[in-house]
Amino acid sequence: MHILIIGNGIAGITAARFIRKLSDHEITVISAETDHFFSRTALMYVYMGHMRFKDIKPYEDWFWTKNRINLLRAQVQRVDFDSKTLHLNPESVIKYDKLLIATGSKSNKFGWPGQDLQGVSGLYSYQDLENMEAFSKDLKRAVIVGGGLIGIEMAEMFHSRHIPVTLLVRESEYWNNVLPEEESAMVSRHIREHGFDLRLETELKEIIDDGAGKACAIITNKGERIDCGYVGLTPGVRPNVDFLKNSGLDIGRGIKVNDFLETNIPDVYAAGDCMEVMNPKHGRKPIEAVWYTGRMAGETAAYNIGGKQIEYNPGIWFNSAKFLDIEYQVYGDVPAAGKAPEHYASLYWEHSDGKKSIRLIYDKNNHKILGFNLMGVRYRQEVCEKWLRAGAHIEEVLQNLSLANFDPEFYKTYEADVIKMYNQQENKDLQLKKDRKLNNVLRFLSKVQ
Repeated sequence: MHILIIGNGIAGITAARFIRKLSDHEITVISAETDHFFSRTALMYVYMGHMRFKDIKPYEDWFWTKNRINLLRAQVQRVDFDSKTLHLNPESVIKYDKLLIATGSKSNKFGWPGQDLQGVSGLYSYQDLENMEAFSKDLKRAVIVGGGLIGIEMAEMFHSRHIPVTLLVRESEYWNNVLPEEESAMVSRHIREHGFDLRLETELKEIIDDGAGKACAIITNKGERIDCGYVGLTPGVRPNVDFLKNSGLDIGRGIKVNDFLETNIPDVYAAGDCMEVMNPKHGRKPIEAVWYTGRMAGETAAYNIGGKQIEYNPGIWFNSAKFLDIEYQVYGDVPAAGKAPEHYASLYWEHSDGKKSIRLIYDKNNHKILGFNLMGVRYRQEVCEKWLRAGAHIEEVLQNLSLANFDPEFYKTYEADVIKMYNQQENKDLQLKKDRKLNNVLRFLSKVQ
């Protein structure tokens, strides 16, 4: 049996690895982006000089031959599902018995005049990195459109080379369509403290052509012109499925899949950013462009392609990132500013330095813990998820909160401050259990399974 995989990102490559572990089938991975799989989340460190491109390839180049995984550098033009054939560019065809589509995401564009000029790109692909590099020499200013994790990464990349950056964010605070109000305000302050020109409630209207096909300035929705030699478009990503439209595949925003990552066409599966789960698990979204969900989907697809049917279940929502030098973690359900259901209660503590915060979300009615949001403080994922799965009472969580702390041993801890705030808020007299010995943490974690 010949298994074809379109896309050599985390979903496609994880699937290829697990298919090889589970079977002796012929495997071919097709990608037009690069010859070999690389860590997409590490692209920024190549630009910043912390790593070389070869350092972000998780596997040596000989790995693929040794494991009998064929790699083909080509662009898929269209798929003929009736004949189980892929039409490639340059002109050639390749047949499959089973097909996995793992084409990832592409940067959003919203029809702005000038969005296809030279010196304009998002930050997703290796080609985006090359584009940034090509325009960075003697660059006087970059404008980045859109707030979020990709926008702040691109800003940090330019900042590392002392290139001035203006960020256009349509929201009233940075990423407040995802973050709660206080954390969003913290990030906005932090961005400005690092010297970035952050323009809130400001949108892109047009990108100006210099007369030679290159971007030279932008016009905002407020009529202001900002001269720049590069425009980063980072208002999110969308599934990379345009070449599959009108092919017979059931596509919404992404490729629609069932619990087993099967599409509406027999022997065709989808995994990663490009898939749209028709019946997402509680607390999850139909489309999630996150690295770890791509890895989990790739493994799930491998089992199902191999005939061992298992459901895709990414578990409790979590994510982690950083806003410059503020680390960010979220576990469970933490609504964005102004979007919390009425029965949600929030306990929020912020350090006086304005760069660290702890937020616990719980149900007002039954006091079950619902979510954790952390800025500049690190908590153990296993501990937080155990409480969330068990629906632990907020007071049980607070009294044992030190078990979750994952900061280094000699860092200052803030669990007592959080309990103090809760006591003031609820007129209680809870006390923190102070025994934080490692064996107690390990004993706690041993009960997770």
